[in-house]
Amino acid sequence: MTRHITRAVSGGAGGIRHGHLPRTALTALAPSVWGTTYVVTTQLLPHGHPLFAGLLRALPAGLIALAITRTLPRGAWWGKAAALGVLNIGLFLPLLFIAAQRLPGGVAATLAASQPLVVAVLAITVLHERLSARRLVWAVAGVVGVGLVVIGPDAALDTVGVVAGLAGAVTMALGVTLTKRWGRPADVGPTTFAGWQLTAGGLFLLPLAFLVEGSPPAIDAGAALGYLWLGLVGGLITYALWFQGISTLPVSAVAVLALLSPLVAAVLGAALLGQTLGPIQLVGFALSLAAIVAGQLPPRTPVRATPFPPPPRKGHVNEDRRRRSRGHGRLARRHRSHAPGP
Repeated sequence: MTRHITRAVSGGAGGIRHGHLPRTALTALAPSVWGTTYVVTTQLLPHGHPLFAGLLRALPAGLIALAITRTLPRGAWWGKAAALGVLNIGLFLPLLFIAAQRLPGGVAATLAASQPLVVAVLAITVLHERLSARRLVWAVAGVVGVGLVVIGPDAALDTVGVVAGLAGAVTMALGVTLTKRWGRPADVGPTTFAGWQLTAGGLFLLPLAFLVEGSPPAIDAGAALGYLWLGLVGGLITYALWFQGISTLPVSAVAVLALLSPLVAAVLGAALLGQTLGPIQLVGFALSLAAIVAGQLPPRTPVRATPFPPPPRKGHVNEDRRRRSRGHGRLARRHRSHAPGP
């Protein structure tokens, strides 16, 4: 009887291995830095100009990247880079700002945290991945955790704000999924790739900012420092890390890292702005962290090992011995028949 041994192994397209841990940590820096946007915007930047802030976050950083790398898209990548730049930056930032203006910050952050759920669904249709109940469960847990952390008792809903928040999550999720599907050219580094998208997103925001907000605001030393932080660190460096992570890690694992952004914002709000984190917020914080960690773990896929050959039956062993004995006997007789006489 053939016997099979089944064992569970880690790996595949669903999670992190030991070699992926440094890449995951670097990718996690991007949403962690993005979590500083709320504090920087409210404390340093001029009020009432969110689109201008998005423009300065994207376009200068993209042009700097292009000046450093001196590499432009070629062929079909002109269209792909433009599409990714509009989805990941040009559309996402205005929708995010609209949601932040019309909704309490906690509600807007919770809607943005639904991105891993959208990515899990898009991965089925765009990347042809299997539906993973575990991913969906932990994505829902992450959204609930963020909601517990950032939604206060005075939260109010606004239809336009809710639509903008959900649309922002969908555009960013679609951009992340298409970035994974298309990859990037083999001879193009992450800084160049980020520069293409930042430039495309910035050019998309350029007329929009002036049409909606009018002339730029006055910029003092604090605002200049804030724009510099958002552009160089929160723009060029973090987007390069983010797109590098998307290209080397499972897309669902990268998407769930976005939950770090509202969590970091909540911690900074408590540390710098005097906001409090009560027991409910701490439970939500722990739930969100658990979702982030679970999103990095690979699925346990059963793999069938090579079956062992069946052991020989007793009768077969005796038959083999008789055959070998007959062979040895014939060989001995052959030697005697050819041996010289005395």
